[in-house]
Amino acid sequence: MAASRSRGTAVSKLLDAPVINPAQLGGIETSVLDNGPGRGVRIAWVNTGGGLRYKVVIDRGLDIAHAEFLGQSLTWHSLTGVTAPSHAYHHGLDWLGGFYGGLVVSCGPLNAGAPCQDQGQPLSLHGTHSNTPAILDAVVNPSPVDKRDEMSISGRVRTARVFGPNVELRRTIRSTLGQPALTIDDEFVNLGNETVEHAWLLHINFGWPLLEPGASVYCYRGAFTPRADSAAFFRNRNVRQAPKPLVQHRGTGEACAYIDPVADRRGQVVCGVVNEKRGIGLVIEYSKKHFPRMVNWQHWGPNGSYVGALEPCNCGVEGRDVDRRRGWLDRLKPRQRRLYRCTITATNEPRRLRQLLALNR
Repeated sequence: MAASRSRGTAVSKLLDAPVINPAQLGGIETSVLDNGPGRGVRIAWVNTGGGLRYKVVIDRGLDIAHAEFLGQSLTWHSLTGVTAPSHAYHHGLDWLGGFYGGLVVSCGPLNAGAPCQDQGQPLSLHGTHSNTPAILDAVVNPSPVDKRDEMSISGRVRTARVFGPNVELRRTIRSTLGQPALTIDDEFVNLGNETVEHAWLLHINFGWPLLEPGASVYCYRGAFTPRADSAAFFRNRNVRQAPKPLVQHRGTGEACAYIDPVADRRGQVVCGVVNEKRGIGLVIEYSKKHFPRMVNWQHWGPNGSYVGALEPCNCGVEGRDVDRRRGWLDRLKPRQRRLYRCTITATNEPRRLRQLLALNR
Protein backbone atom coordinates (compact mmCIF):
# COMPACT_ATOMS: atom_id res chain seq x y z
CA MET A 1 0.00 0.00 0.00
CA ALA A 2 2.87 2.38 0.76
CA ALA A 3 4.21 1.95 -2.77
CA SER A 4 0.74 2.61 -4.21
CA ARG A 5 0.45 5.81 -2.18
CA SER A 6 3.88 7.01 -3.31
CA ARG A 7 3.02 6.38 -6.96
CA GLY A 8 -0.28 8.18 -6.50
CA THR A 9 1.52 11.14 -4.95
CA ALA A 10 3.97 11.23 -7.86
CA VAL A 11 1.09 11.31 -10.33
CA SER A 12 -0.63 14.12 -8.41
CA LYS A 13 2.56 16.17 -8.52
CA LEU A 14 2.79 15.65 -12.27
CA LEU A 15 -0.77 16.88 -12.75
CA ASP A 16 0.15 19.98 -10.73
CA ALA A 17 3.33 20.61 -12.70
CA PRO A 18 3.76 24.15 -14.15
CA VAL A 19 3.31 23.21 -17.82
CA ILE A 20 0.97 24.48 -20.48
CA ASN A 21 1.31 21.53 -22.90
CA PRO A 22 0.65 18.09 -21.35
CA ALA A 23 3.04 16.50 -23.90
CA GLN A 24 5.79 17.85 -21.65
CA LEU A 25 4.70 15.30 -19.04
CA GLY A 26 3.90 12.33 -21.25
CA GLY A 27 1.20 11.07 -23.57
CA ILE A 28 0.53 9.49 -26.95
CA GLU A 29 1.66 10.72 -30.34
CA THR A 30 0.53 9.00 -33.55
CA SER A 31 2.55 8.94 -36.76
CA VAL A 32 3.29 6.88 -39.89
CA LEU A 33 6.51 5.05 -40.75
CA ASP A 34 8.02 6.45 -43.95
CA ASN A 35 10.96 4.15 -44.75
CA GLY A 36 11.82 0.50 -45.26
CA PRO A 37 9.49 -2.51 -45.20
CA GLY A 38 7.17 -0.82 -42.70
CA ARG A 39 6.55 2.23 -44.89
CA GLY A 40 2.97 3.48 -44.48
CA VAL A 41 2.35 1.60 -41.20
CA ARG A 42 0.49 3.62 -38.55
CA ILE A 43 2.11 3.71 -35.11
CA ALA A 44 1.63 5.43 -31.77
CA TRP A 45 4.45 6.31 -29.40
CA VAL A 46 3.40 6.22 -25.76
CA ASN A 47 5.46 8.04 -23.14
CA THR A 48 4.22 7.22 -19.64
CA GLY A 49 6.27 9.97 -18.02
CA GLY A 50 7.51 7.34 -15.59
CA GLY A 51 10.49 5.97 -17.49
CA LEU A 52 8.56 3.56 -19.76
CA ARG A 53 8.16 4.39 -23.44
CA TYR A 54 6.63 2.02 -25.99
CA LYS A 55 5.45 1.91 -29.60
CA VAL A 56 2.02 0.58 -30.51
CA VAL A 57 1.80 -0.70 -34.09
CA ILE A 58 -1.76 0.15 -35.08
CA ASP A 59 -1.57 -1.65 -38.43
CA ARG A 60 -0.22 -4.82 -36.82
CA GLY A 61 -3.19 -5.57 -34.59
CA LEU A 62 -2.45 -2.85 -32.00
CA ASP A 63 0.51 -4.86 -30.76
CA ILE A 64 3.60 -3.35 -29.12
CA ALA A 65 6.97 -3.23 -30.88
CA HIS A 66 9.65 -1.11 -29.21
CA ALA A 67 9.66 -0.73 -25.43
CA GLU A 68 12.32 0.94 -23.32
CA PHE A 69 12.78 1.76 -19.65
CA LEU A 70 15.01 4.66 -18.65
CA GLY A 71 16.48 4.56 -22.14
CA GLN A 72 17.28 0.82 -22.09
CA SER A 73 15.55 -1.63 -24.41
CA LEU A 74 13.36 -4.26 -22.77
CA THR A 75 12.68 -6.42 -25.78
CA TRP A 76 14.29 -8.23 -28.70
CA HIS A 77 13.99 -7.06 -32.30
CA SER A 78 14.46 -9.32 -35.30
CA LEU A 79 16.15 -8.07 -38.45
CA THR A 80 12.80 -7.90 -40.27
CA GLY A 81 11.82 -4.83 -38.30
CA VAL A 82 8.20 -3.77 -38.40
CA THR A 83 6.81 -4.75 -41.79
CA ALA A 84 3.55 -3.75 -43.42
CA PRO A 85 0.71 -6.22 -42.77
CA SER A 86 0.16 -8.80 -45.49
CA HIS A 87 -2.07 -11.82 -46.04
CA ALA A 88 1.00 -13.42 -47.61
CA TYR A 89 2.11 -14.24 -44.06
CA HIS A 90 -1.01 -16.37 -43.47
CA HIS A 91 0.55 -19.54 -44.92
CA GLY A 92 2.68 -22.17 -43.21
CA LEU A 93 5.68 -20.66 -41.45
CA ASP A 94 5.61 -17.43 -43.47
CA TRP A 95 4.53 -15.52 -40.32
CA LEU A 96 8.23 -15.57 -39.38
CA GLY A 97 8.98 -13.23 -42.30
CA GLY A 98 7.11 -10.46 -40.50
CA PHE A 99 7.86 -11.37 -36.88
CA TYR A 100 9.63 -8.24 -35.67
CA GLY A 101 9.95 -9.45 -32.09
CA GLY A 102 8.81 -6.53 -29.99
CA LEU A 103 7.33 -6.47 -26.51
CA VAL A 104 3.92 -7.99 -27.30
CA VAL A 105 2.92 -9.89 -30.42
CA SER A 106 -0.57 -11.39 -30.15
CA CYS A 107 -1.30 -14.79 -31.66
CA GLY A 108 -4.77 -15.99 -32.66
CA PRO A 109 -7.69 -15.52 -32.55
CA LEU A 110 -8.78 -18.78 -34.23
CA ASN A 111 -5.49 -20.66 -33.81
CA ALA A 112 -2.03 -20.19 -32.33
CA GLY A 113 1.15 -22.21 -32.40
CA ALA A 114 2.47 -24.45 -35.14
CA PRO A 115 0.93 -24.57 -38.63
CA CYS A 116 -1.26 -27.62 -39.14
CA GLN A 117 -4.28 -29.15 -40.86
CA ASP A 118 -7.25 -29.18 -38.50
CA GLN A 119 -10.33 -31.00 -39.78
CA GLY A 120 -9.19 -30.35 -43.33
CA GLN A 121 -8.51 -26.64 -42.77
CA PRO A 122 -4.93 -25.39 -43.33
CA LEU A 123 -3.80 -23.11 -40.49
CA SER A 124 -0.69 -20.95 -40.47
CA LEU A 125 1.79 -20.28 -37.69
CA HIS A 126 0.28 -18.19 -34.87
CA GLY A 127 -2.85 -17.17 -36.72
CA THR A 128 -3.80 -14.00 -38.55
CA HIS A 129 -4.01 -11.30 -35.86
CA SER A 130 -0.50 -9.89 -36.23
CA ASN A 131 -1.04 -9.08 -39.91
CA THR A 132 -4.45 -7.45 -39.51
CA PRO A 133 -4.70 -3.63 -39.26
CA ALA A 134 -6.81 -2.22 -36.46
CA ILE A 135 -9.71 0.18 -36.78
CA LEU A 136 -8.62 3.01 -34.48
CA ASP A 137 -11.42 4.15 -32.17
CA ALA A 138 -9.81 6.58 -29.73
CA VAL A 139 -6.60 8.12 -28.47
CA VAL A 140 -6.92 9.71 -25.03
CA ASN A 141 -4.11 11.80 -23.59
CA PRO A 142 -3.57 12.91 -20.00
CA SER A 143 -4.79 16.37 -19.13
CA PRO A 144 -3.61 18.37 -16.11
CA VAL A 145 -6.46 20.84 -16.68
CA ASP A 146 -9.01 18.04 -16.39
CA LYS A 147 -7.04 16.21 -13.68
CA ARG A 148 -6.92 13.17 -15.98
CA ASP A 149 -3.82 11.05 -15.39
CA GLU A 150 -4.64 8.16 -17.72
CA MET A 151 -3.67 7.80 -21.37
CA SER A 152 -5.05 5.12 -23.67
CA ILE A 153 -5.33 3.94 -27.25
CA SER A 154 -8.18 1.70 -28.34
CA GLY A 155 -9.43 0.04 -31.48
CA ARG A 156 -10.95 -3.05 -33.08
CA VAL A 157 -9.32 -5.89 -34.97
CA ARG A 158 -11.66 -7.99 -37.10
CA THR A 159 -11.15 -11.56 -38.22
CA ALA A 160 -13.95 -11.75 -40.73
CA ARG A 161 -15.16 -13.23 -43.99
CA VAL A 162 -18.48 -13.85 -45.72
CA PHE A 163 -20.13 -16.97 -44.19
CA GLY A 164 -17.82 -16.61 -41.17
CA PRO A 165 -16.01 -16.80 -38.93
CA ASN A 166 -16.68 -13.23 -37.78
CA VAL A 167 -14.77 -12.42 -34.59
CA GLU A 168 -14.03 -8.91 -33.35
CA LEU A 169 -11.39 -7.96 -30.81
CA ARG A 170 -11.84 -4.71 -28.93
CA ARG A 171 -8.46 -3.75 -27.48
CA THR A 172 -7.48 -0.91 -25.17
CA ILE A 173 -3.90 -0.25 -24.06
CA ARG A 174 -3.64 2.19 -21.18
CA SER A 175 -1.01 3.71 -18.95
CA THR A 176 -1.07 6.09 -16.01
CA LEU A 177 1.02 9.25 -16.04
CA GLY A 178 4.15 8.80 -13.95
CA GLN A 179 3.97 5.01 -13.75
CA PRO A 180 6.21 2.67 -15.82
CA ALA A 181 3.41 0.26 -16.65
CA LEU A 182 0.85 -0.61 -19.29
CA THR A 183 -2.33 -2.66 -19.22
CA ILE A 184 -3.81 -4.46 -22.22
CA ASP A 185 -7.57 -5.06 -22.06
CA ASP A 186 -8.85 -7.44 -24.75
CA GLU A 187 -12.52 -8.21 -25.30
CA PHE A 188 -13.49 -10.72 -27.98
CA VAL A 189 -17.01 -11.11 -29.31
CA ASN A 190 -18.19 -13.71 -31.80
CA LEU A 191 -20.38 -11.68 -34.16
CA GLY A 192 -21.11 -14.69 -36.33
CA ASN A 193 -23.98 -17.14 -36.07
CA GLU A 194 -21.90 -20.29 -35.50
CA THR A 195 -19.55 -21.44 -32.76
CA VAL A 196 -15.89 -20.89 -33.67
CA GLU A 197 -12.57 -22.20 -32.37
CA HIS A 198 -10.70 -19.65 -30.26
CA ALA A 199 -7.03 -19.38 -29.28
CA TRP A 200 -5.22 -16.41 -27.72
CA LEU A 201 -1.55 -16.12 -26.83
CA LEU A 202 0.48 -13.03 -25.88
CA HIS A 203 4.05 -13.48 -27.15
CA ILE A 204 5.93 -11.26 -24.63
CA ASN A 205 9.54 -11.07 -25.80
CA PHE A 206 12.71 -10.09 -23.95
CA GLY A 207 16.12 -9.10 -25.29
CA TRP A 208 19.39 -7.43 -24.34
CA PRO A 209 20.08 -5.62 -22.05
CA LEU A 210 17.15 -6.88 -19.96
CA LEU A 211 17.99 -10.42 -21.04
CA GLU A 212 21.72 -10.84 -20.56
CA PRO A 213 23.86 -14.01 -20.38
CA GLY A 214 24.66 -14.99 -16.80
CA ALA A 215 22.79 -12.01 -15.35
CA SER A 216 19.11 -12.56 -16.05
CA VAL A 217 16.60 -15.02 -14.66
CA TYR A 218 12.99 -15.93 -15.43
CA CYS A 219 10.80 -15.55 -12.34
CA TYR A 220 7.62 -17.57 -11.79
CA ARG A 221 5.92 -20.15 -9.61
CA GLY A 222 4.58 -23.32 -11.18
CA ALA A 223 5.43 -26.68 -12.67
CA PHE A 224 7.78 -26.57 -15.67
CA THR A 225 7.03 -29.19 -18.34
CA PRO A 226 9.26 -29.26 -21.44
CA ARG A 227 7.61 -29.76 -24.78
CA ALA A 228 8.43 -33.25 -26.06
CA ASP A 229 10.97 -31.98 -28.60
CA SER A 230 12.76 -29.90 -25.92
CA ALA A 231 13.04 -32.43 -23.08
CA ALA A 232 16.65 -33.31 -23.85
CA PHE A 233 17.70 -29.65 -23.99
CA PHE A 234 16.27 -28.81 -20.57
CA ARG A 235 17.62 -31.93 -18.85
CA ASN A 236 20.23 -31.07 -16.17
CA ARG A 237 19.99 -27.37 -17.00
CA ASN A 238 19.00 -24.31 -14.95
CA VAL A 239 15.86 -23.55 -16.96
CA ARG A 240 15.42 -20.09 -15.40
CA GLN A 241 18.92 -18.73 -16.03
CA ALA A 242 19.90 -16.94 -19.25
CA PRO A 243 22.96 -18.86 -20.54
CA LYS A 244 25.73 -17.84 -22.87
CA PRO A 245 24.76 -17.98 -26.57
CA LEU A 246 24.52 -21.61 -27.63
CA VAL A 247 25.88 -23.19 -30.80
CA GLN A 248 22.93 -25.63 -30.84
CA HIS A 249 20.57 -22.65 -31.15
CA ARG A 250 22.03 -21.43 -34.42
CA GLY A 251 19.42 -21.22 -37.17
CA THR A 252 16.19 -22.85 -36.04
CA GLY A 253 17.53 -24.10 -32.70
CA GLU A 254 15.10 -23.38 -29.88
CA ALA A 255 13.50 -24.88 -26.78
CA CYS A 256 10.00 -24.59 -25.42
CA ALA A 257 8.17 -25.56 -22.23
CA TYR A 258 4.80 -25.16 -20.55
CA ILE A 259 4.46 -23.56 -17.14
CA ASP A 260 1.41 -24.28 -14.99
CA PRO A 261 1.47 -20.97 -13.12
CA VAL A 262 0.52 -20.69 -9.47
CA ALA A 263 -2.02 -17.93 -8.85
CA ASP A 264 -2.33 -15.85 -5.68
CA ARG A 265 -5.48 -15.51 -3.56
CA ARG A 266 -6.94 -13.10 -6.12
CA GLY A 267 -6.42 -15.61 -8.92
CA GLN A 268 -3.61 -13.48 -10.35
CA VAL A 269 -0.38 -14.80 -11.79
CA VAL A 270 2.79 -12.76 -11.26
CA CYS A 271 5.91 -13.57 -13.27
CA GLY A 272 8.68 -11.82 -15.15
CA VAL A 273 12.39 -11.36 -15.78
CA VAL A 274 15.10 -9.79 -13.62
CA ASN A 275 18.58 -8.69 -14.66
CA GLU A 276 20.38 -8.93 -11.33
CA LYS A 277 23.54 -7.20 -12.56
CA ARG A 278 21.78 -4.14 -13.97
CA GLY A 279 19.02 -4.01 -11.35
CA ILE A 280 16.11 -3.87 -13.77
CA GLY A 281 13.15 -6.14 -14.29
CA LEU A 282 9.85 -6.63 -16.05
CA VAL A 283 6.76 -7.77 -14.14
CA ILE A 284 3.86 -9.50 -15.91
CA GLU A 285 0.49 -9.90 -14.18
CA TYR A 286 -2.67 -11.57 -15.44
CA SER A 287 -5.59 -13.73 -14.38
CA LYS A 288 -5.09 -17.50 -14.49
CA LYS A 289 -8.78 -17.78 -15.34
CA HIS A 290 -8.07 -15.85 -18.54
CA PHE A 291 -4.77 -17.59 -19.35
CA PRO A 292 -4.66 -21.06 -17.74
CA ARG A 293 -1.13 -21.84 -18.94
CA MET A 294 2.07 -20.07 -19.96
CA VAL A 295 4.72 -20.97 -22.52
CA ASN A 296 8.43 -20.28 -22.02
CA TRP A 297 10.26 -19.93 -25.35
CA GLN A 298 14.06 -19.92 -25.30
CA HIS A 299 16.20 -19.20 -28.36
CA TRP A 300 19.76 -18.55 -27.20
CA GLY A 301 21.27 -18.08 -30.63
CA PRO A 302 24.61 -16.31 -31.22
CA ASN A 303 25.09 -13.09 -33.21
CA GLY A 304 21.92 -11.33 -32.08
CA SER A 305 19.40 -14.18 -32.22
CA TYR A 306 19.28 -14.16 -28.41
CA VAL A 307 15.71 -13.99 -27.18
CA GLY A 308 13.33 -15.42 -24.65
CA ALA A 309 9.61 -15.09 -24.11
CA LEU A 310 6.89 -15.73 -21.56
CA GLU A 311 3.57 -16.36 -23.30
CA PRO A 312 0.30 -16.40 -21.35
CA CYS A 313 -2.20 -18.44 -23.37
CA ASN A 314 -5.49 -20.35 -23.36
CA CYS A 315 -4.14 -22.87 -25.86
CA GLY A 316 -1.04 -24.88 -26.75
CA VAL A 317 1.66 -24.24 -29.33
CA GLU A 318 1.86 -27.57 -31.18
CA GLY A 319 -1.11 -26.73 -33.42
CA ARG A 320 -4.89 -26.57 -33.15
CA ASP A 321 -5.25 -30.18 -34.20
CA VAL A 322 -3.16 -31.20 -31.18
CA ASP A 323 -5.23 -28.96 -28.88
CA ARG A 324 -8.37 -30.63 -30.20
CA ARG A 325 -7.01 -34.10 -29.41
CA ARG A 326 -5.85 -33.30 -25.89
CA GLY A 327 -8.92 -31.31 -24.84
CA TRP A 328 -7.37 -27.83 -24.77
CA LEU A 329 -9.44 -26.41 -27.62
CA ASP A 330 -11.45 -23.33 -26.63
CA ARG A 331 -14.53 -22.03 -28.46
CA LEU A 332 -16.72 -18.94 -28.71
CA LYS A 333 -20.45 -19.35 -29.15
CA PRO A 334 -22.45 -16.83 -31.22
CA ARG A 335 -22.53 -13.44 -29.43
CA GLN A 336 -20.32 -14.81 -26.66
CA ARG A 337 -17.76 -12.40 -25.19
CA ARG A 338 -14.38 -13.24 -23.72
CA LEU A 339 -12.22 -10.87 -21.65
CA TYR A 340 -8.45 -10.89 -21.14
CA ARG A 341 -6.26 -8.48 -19.17
CA CYS A 342 -2.47 -8.33 -18.85
CA THR A 343 -0.36 -5.71 -17.07
CA ILE A 344 3.35 -5.23 -17.77
CA THR A 345 5.47 -3.11 -15.44
CA ALA A 346 9.11 -2.09 -15.79
CA THR A 347 10.96 -1.56 -12.52
CA ASN A 348 14.29 -0.83 -10.90
CA GLU A 349 12.86 -0.77 -7.38
CA PRO A 350 14.94 -3.17 -5.23
CA ARG A 351 11.90 -4.29 -3.25
CA ARG A 352 9.94 -5.17 -6.39
CA LEU A 353 12.92 -7.01 -7.84
CA ARG A 354 13.32 -9.01 -4.63
CA GLN A 355 9.64 -9.96 -4.78
CA LEU A 356 10.07 -11.25 -8.32
CA LEU A 357 13.18 -13.25 -7.46
CA ALA A 358 11.40 -14.72 -4.42
CA LEU A 359 9.00 -16.46 -6.82
CA ASN A 360 11.83 -18.87 -7.65
CA ARG A 361 12.22 -20.15 -4.08
